[in-house]
Amino acid sequence: MFTGIVETLGKVVKIEQEQTNTHYFIESEFASELKIDQSVAHNGVCLTIVEIQGKVYKVTAISETLQKTHLHTWQVGTQLNLERGMRLGDRLDGHIVQGHIDQVGVCQQVQDQKGSTVFTFSYDTDKGNLTIEKGSITVNGVSLTVVNSQKGMFSVAIIPYTMQHTNLRWIAKGDLVNLEFDVVGKYILRASQMGIITPKTFLQ
Repeated sequence: MFTGIVETLGKVVKIEQEQTNTHYFIESEFASELKIDQSVAHNGVCLTIVEIQGKVYKVTAISETLQKTHLHTWQVGTQLNLERGMRLGDRLDGHIVQGHIDQVGVCQQVQDQKGSTVFTFSYDTDKGNLTIEKGSITVNGVSLTVVNSQKGMFSVAIIPYTMQHTNLRWIAKGDLVNLEFDVVGKYILRASQMGIITPKTFLQ
């Protein structure tokens, strides 16, 4: 489990293809602190460490992961938001993040608000996901608050610190991003679709 609070940036230094799998070699300042089999979120995607050599570690993405995320767009030099799994007893400064991407979104607009930056993203509503005003959303592994929720679209306001310490500062109109919707909201939505809960449930 993760929180959506990015620890550091990592850089893709090598990519290898093996049948339908893709191996990514990531350079990171905390590589020496990692262990084999440890989980790390990369732009919000939970991947397992399979090899460590100095400041570089290796992770493997299977076909399903490549299809459901924007990992296939990564190239040598791509900067990634990195977060290690949450430790028991830590403060939950972001929100509950599983590291399981729901779908890919597209940046539609970037606006400089002279103190913050507002990003607007669109997503395919056929996937059954949604956002709510002031709800939580994870964009490229960053825990953010929705400020303008519409059908198939939402906006988030980014403070300067977050811009400086994540790869959001390089996102431009048309770029793809990994989206993980709020897990609590997903359970409620699914339960309502199955008739397990109804509006009356919350009035009892």
